[in-house]
Amino acid sequence: VQLQASGGGLVQAGGSLRLSCAASGSIFSIVAMGWYRQPPGKQRELVAVLTSGGTTNYADSVKGRFTISRDNAKNTGNLQMNSLKPEDTAVYYCNAVVVTTGGRSDMDYWGKGTLVTVSS
Repeated sequence: VQLQASGGGLVQAGGSLRLSCAASGSIFSIVAMGWYRQPPGKQRELVAVLTSGGTTNYADSVKGRFTISRDNAKNTGNLQMNSLKPEDTAVYYCNAVVVTTGGRSDMDYWGKGTLVTVSS
């Protein structure tokens, strides 16, 4: 299973970016898809996660500004980021918990990060 994230870049404070994640490979179903980020010099942290049942969980710091969504049929996910702040600057990682076509459940996969830089 591979995850490919895209959509990072440089944006001014108050601007918007949309990150996308495409999952491919031996996927039977995606249990949950989420986004994590690692700010410079800090540990990786949860940004948002969306389960197959539609449950969402957001970090307090992004509530009301970020929206996570999924297209289950296409195995893709998106993170719409609005009202960006300099403290949102980080490498953003896509994550998926997958049931594989081989019947292995709760397999955890990560994509390569995409850099988001928010200038003040």
